[in-house]
Amino acid sequence: MTTQPPTIMTLRELTRLVALGEGPRLEFKRRVPHPARMAKEIVAFANTNGGHLLLGVADDGTILGVRDAGEEEFSLRQALERHCTPAVSIQVERIEVTRRRDVIVVHVPESAAKPHFVVNNGQASATAYVRVADMSVEASAEKVQLMRAERSPAGVQFTFGEKELLLMRYLEQYGRITVAQFAQLAHLTPHRASQTLVLMTRAGVLLLHTNPGEDYFTLAYEEEG
Repeated sequence: MTTQPPTIMTLRELTRLVALGEGPRLEFKRRVPHPARMAKEIVAFANTNGGHLLLGVADDGTILGVRDAGEEEFSLRQALERHCTPAVSIQVERIEVTRRRDVIVVHVPESAAKPHFVVNNGQASATAYVRVADMSVEASAEKVQLMRAERSPAGVQFTFGEKELLLMRYLEQYGRITVAQFAQLAHLTPHRASQTLVLMTRAGVLLLHTNPGEDYFTLAYEEEG
């Protein structure tokens, strides 16, 4: 869903925001890219901590503006309607940078309905994305499960058995572990290893760290320390 609030950002505030550079909550685009790619950036913000997408700003931070803001907004809405599921709520405003050019600021709050997915035409499955540093990356199966669990938090219980103890000892020695490493360590199928790590993360024993290459898990109490 796209809403149009009254302008709340001045050109000076926009300039200060751009000066921060792209990061976990800020993305620049010269104009609306391919629809599925546009949806990917919005979905990643909604699935993480929210953020701002600026249309009319080059990768190097040059504020160019777009010539036809109405057409760009239409393309933005079409991209989200066709490629985002469930729908993502955003707010859009225009900042005039010259008499003929505007920067479109797309405000994306963190969503309570996550995970959101990008649907690509011709593909049977949809893909979730999250924000890592200044990139929008595909969410792992474990991250998707944890996002779903956030919508209906409940007490989690698990049996602390031999394989869990083996995991804890490994983490105390090496600090981090991936699903593949745990599967090999404990002689589990990748699916079973994944489910165990997700369950222990939901229970607050582990933390999942999203990584562009491969997600990994650490002990939660070490992070707190």
